[in-house]
Amino acid sequence: MNTSLDRHSGGSLLMQSTRTKRRNAAETRFKLYGIAAITVSLLMLMVLVTTIISKGLGAYQQTFITLQVELLEKKLDKKGNRNLTDIKKVSTFGYAPLIKASITETVEELGIVTGLKAKQMAGILSKGAAAQLRDYVIANPGRIGDTVQFRFLASSRVDGYLKGRVSRSSIENDKNIAPEQLDLVDSLIEAGLIKKTFNIDFIIGADASDQRPEAAGMGVSILGSLSMVLVVLALALPIGVGASIYLEEFAPKNWVTDVIEVNISNLAAVPSIVFGILGLAVFINYMHLPMSAPLVGGLVLTLMTLPTIIISTRAALSSVPPSIRDAALGVGASPMQTVFHHVLPLAAPGILTGTIIGLAQALGETAPLLLIGMVGFVASNAPDSIASGLLSPNSAMPAQIYEWAKRADPAFYERAWGGIILLLLFLVSMNLVAVILRRRFERRW
Repeated sequence: MNTSLDRHSGGSLLMQSTRTKRRNAAETRFKLYGIAAITVSLLMLMVLVTTIISKGLGAYQQTFITLQVELLEKKLDKKGNRNLTDIKKVSTFGYAPLIKASITETVEELGIVTGLKAKQMAGILSKGAAAQLRDYVIANPGRIGDTVQFRFLASSRVDGYLKGRVSRSSIENDKNIAPEQLDLVDSLIEAGLIKKTFNIDFIIGADASDQRPEAAGMGVSILGSLSMVLVVLALALPIGVGASIYLEEFAPKNWVTDVIEVNISNLAAVPSIVFGILGLAVFINYMHLPMSAPLVGGLVLTLMTLPTIIISTRAALSSVPPSIRDAALGVGASPMQTVFHHVLPLAAPGILTGTIIGLAQALGETAPLLLIGMVGFVASNAPDSIASGLLSPNSAMPAQIYEWAKRADPAFYERAWGGIILLLLFLVSMNLVAVILRRRFERRW
């Protein structure tokens, strides 16, 4: 019996044939390929995260210089009547000598020997120091005549020096900083007047000009992004869910609905810049809505997000078992009641997940926003009302990061990496909410 079996099969049942060995070897290789692919992906992800964090964390720290400034009455309020209108007439040029005098006196008191002139010593401060001093005096005119301690931002080169981004060898051809100024910085560091601390203004502040990278922040652009997301949520969710319910539950199956479904699928794959061109042509050139406004950005992102929401909502509706519909219709519910009272609540987790993912995609888009003018340095203050937040010129986080990456000063490049950290935190948070909602409300059939 065994002899006959061995003769017909070419071997024993206890021994693997050559063909079986090849198949098992192929399966083992396939598993190894999969493990290798996952390992490479995780390594690349680790490299990406490490690069972003290492290059972007510096943006959350900033160098400050502490000085005692005498607010001379003869410079700031010549009439001595503390009239705010007269005080406002003094420009930032009138405050610059006060800063020069302050740093000169500080250097002399500390016994620091330097061949720098007053203007050169003041050059280690941010170019916005005089404006900071002026804003304080206008807000506190009663302090004129007093000596007040201020914490001024250091210039971007001094900040880079403390962070290791700028070295003495790298400034040989740099007109913005001199070795003698770095000597002064070292002396002030030893005296405890120059310190690097946490920079909350990077998170809550506004963008700054090309000359003041140390003062640039993401705060106003964060508000711009949130305003756009609210517009997208208010428009895309009801329109997308309504269109999905009609197409999935009520629309007749004919060539018209087939064309609509094909177009929705195609729109989901259209490059985002095309939607930016559409928004520029329709909302700005034709409807004359304000350029650079979050309302226009939200409308453009709504058009871009609708296909994603419709596709995910239809998938969620179709995943509800037909027995739910049959049972509801069997006890006398109308088709409308069946959908809204039974099918829609059961499909809600999938709908919410698709909506949040669509919003996260919209939050990270850059190209369509650039076409409608939502670039950096268009808003200097946070909006004071909802209407202002929607209609006033503003930027958005991805557009702000793009603008910073284009600017020449390395300090802006550091801030671009820091902005990426903030943007990733928003995206990860939104995706985490989507996962939690899906697990919380998900039902298994």
